[in-house]
Amino acid sequence: MARKATSPDLPTKRARKAGSDETNGTGTGRPEADVAPPSVDETSDSPAKSLSNKAYLTELARLQIELVKLQEWIRHKGLKVVVIFEGRDAAGKGGAIKRITESMSPRIARVVALPAPTEREKTQWYFQRYVAHLPAAGEMVLFDRSWYNRAGVERVMGFCTEKEYREFMRSTPEFERMLVRSGIKLIKYWFSVSDEEQERRFRRRIQDPTRRWKLSPMDVESRSKWVEYSRAKDENFRYTDISQAPWFVVNSDDKKRARLNVITHLLSQSPYKDLTPARIKLPRRQKDDGYVRPPMNEQNFVPERY
Repeated sequence: MARKATSPDLPTKRARKAGSDETNGTGTGRPEADVAPPSVDETSDSPAKSLSNKAYLTELARLQIELVKLQEWIRHKGLKVVVIFEGRDAAGKGGAIKRITESMSPRIARVVALPAPTEREKTQWYFQRYVAHLPAAGEMVLFDRSWYNRAGVERVMGFCTEKEYREFMRSTPEFERMLVRSGIKLIKYWFSVSDEEQERRFRRRIQDPTRRWKLSPMDVESRSKWVEYSRAKDENFRYTDISQAPWFVVNSDDKKRARLNVITHLLSQSPYKDLTPARIKLPRRQKDDGYVRPPMNEQNFVPERY
C-alpha cells in the first residue's frame, strides 16, 4: 500500500521558507525550492558518447592530484568536512568513494560504513552512533550510507515505526543545521541509477565470485520495491533538501563519468590553495659503521611462489 507523500504534522518546505532556512549561517544561503525536486532516478533518453578508458584514467589522475591538494588544505586550515553518499543499491557509491580516497591519507580522509545497529544502539538517540564518527579539525569523513538509512531502507522495509520515521523527518533538518553551525562543511550526494542499469549490475555481481559479496538478500528484495524506494526518496528530498545542506544528484548510469563528475563537484565545494611543499631532497644513506645483519636462516620468510 502506497504511503502518502506528506505528513500532516511535519513542516513542509513552503512553510519553512519564511523561517531561518534562508541563510546557511554565513549569510550566503540560497532560497529553498517551493516544490520537491523531480524524480532523480530518471536518466536521459540519449546517452552521452562513451568515455574511453584512457581519457577516464588521465582525468582521474589529474583530479586525484587536486584531491591531495584539498587534503593538505583541510589539514592546514583545520577544516571539518562530512560527505554523505546515498542512493539505490549498485548505484556506484562505493566505487566513487574508492577513487576519492585511494590517493589520500587515511588519517585525514576516512570512510565510515556502519553495519546494522546492535540491540544496544537501537535504544540510543538515533543519530548517536553517527555522531561518534564526525570529524575533528583537519579531517574529512565520507559516509558510505548514513543516518538517511531511516528515510530509505528502514522506511521501505518496515524496520522503523511510523512515529520513528516522522521524528526523523522533523529532526534531521535541525540536526544538520546544528552540524553546519558547529563549523562542519556538510555535502550530500544522491547517486541516481536507472532500473535497467541496476539490474545489469546486479546480474554481474551474481556471476562474478569477487563481487557476489556486494549483493545481500536485502539488495535483492529491494528490486521488488523499486517504486516504494522512489516514493521514499522523493519524500526524503521534500524535507531534507535544505539550503544549509542541499542534496546534489549524481547521474551514475555511466560509472566513469559519475566518478569524475562527483570528484570535480567535491573539489568545487571547498575552495583550497596549493600547499604542495618544495621539492624534497633525500639525504645520503647512513654508513654501515660495522653493522652486521643477523643470519637469514634465523628469520621466517614468505615463500616466493611467484
